[in-house]
Amino acid sequence: MGTWDIGHFDNDTAADFSGKLDKAAQAERESIVRTALTSTIETDDYLDSYEACQAVASAALIAAQLPGGTPITTAYAPDEPMPAFSPDLRALAASALDRVVAEDSELAELWDETEYSEKWRQSVAELKAVLLT
Repeated sequence: MGTWDIGHFDNDTAADFSGKLDKAAQAERESIVRTALTSTIETDDYLDSYEACQAVASAALIAAQLPGGTPITTAYAPDEPMPAFSPDLRALAASALDRVVAEDSELAELWDETEYSEKWRQSVAELKAVLLT
């Protein structure tokens, strides 16, 4: 995984996910986000960083539409507008974030091997807090 910062889109996987959303029809974008979150939650085995990065990016897109959410301004986020996401995606995204920071998550393990672990975990916790507000 190519990562250049702790931002939710500051890695190759999230940037590629943004491209996938941009190429999809407007009506398909929520389904793509929902699938990324659901597949993360439903993974019983070790969670691959690829899936985890997509879940974090999806959660960030949902949170950006909420009061207290941070607008996404990075060049690595989708260029095309996102639909107004269904309210049920908030809880789904929060659950996916719990799975991302769990012990059996490659992304969490990779961050825990760096000096930025606490900062990354805090950014995920802040994202989750917006989703649950």
